[in-house]
Amino acid sequence: MFSHRTPREPLTRKQKLRREVLRILVISAAALLSAFNLNSFVDTADLFPGGFSGAALLIIRLTDKYLGLKLAYSAVFLPLNIFPIYLGLRYLGKKFTFYSMYFTILSSVLTDAIPAIPITYDVLLICIFGGLINGMTIVLCLWMDASGGGTDFISIVLLERKGINAWNYILAGNVVILSLAGIFFGWDKALYSIIFQFVTTQVIQNLFKRYNQLTLIVITDMPESVYDKISILTHHDATLFRGEGFFRETTKHMIYSVIGADQAPMLIREIHEVDPHAFINVLKTERLAGHFYSRPRE
Repeated sequence: MFSHRTPREPLTRKQKLRREVLRILVISAAALLSAFNLNSFVDTADLFPGGFSGAALLIIRLTDKYLGLKLAYSAVFLPLNIFPIYLGLRYLGKKFTFYSMYFTILSSVLTDAIPAIPITYDVLLICIFGGLINGMTIVLCLWMDASGGGTDFISIVLLERKGINAWNYILAGNVVILSLAGIFFGWDKALYSIIFQFVTTQVIQNLFKRYNQLTLIVITDMPESVYDKISILTHHDATLFRGEGFFRETTKHMIYSVIGADQAPMLIREIHEVDPHAFINVLKTERLAGHFYSRPRE
């Protein structure tokens, strides 16, 4: 196992300021997009998105239907996020939680303030494009090292701290919400909401891959240089195997490492810069047991 590592250079104050400004701008845009989506797509078709947002809309519509009381979205959604915010502060870091709270509060306020502007009344189109927008808002937050609140907090805590994939638990919660929605508001709304949630999930899985792992196998004549790239760029370690190639019967070096899926394109490009003849095989890692470096949160 290789052991040396060259540390990354710290960001300058100007670079940090630019990063924080960009972070605020992108998260603000995501909050605006989320509010627009809820008012112009979700409410138009009476859909129930997944997570705490869907739970909040269910409470609001039940209260309106049976009590004649129209609650503000922020009055329901924000209290639901108290426990997830506590988890974020305890396990995910203050800065991550702050920006997640910023998105949660801003998107809630904007949802109450922005008027609904229906784009289409075709429910299937709303499910598809509304799901795309919903997934994109979540991805924008994740790219900026924040979350959309609610179940995002819970799933990240369980995955990073406990190594538990929370998808099944979130799915079970969504099933409960959709079942209640079907009972009280008609099964067509619940079934269309499944399409909305499916599209959202596909967008997130295809655009945000930080929590996916890949197995990297590199056959190279320059193992030290290749390992330097893996170590410096990803902070992951590697194992070196020595063997003999069948074709030319020469000694070969094989480096084995597990990296984040989002790191693969950059790393492959960098490895080929130091060794243009390197043979690289990337495999999907289905399950990982043992220590795996995760970039610390602020």
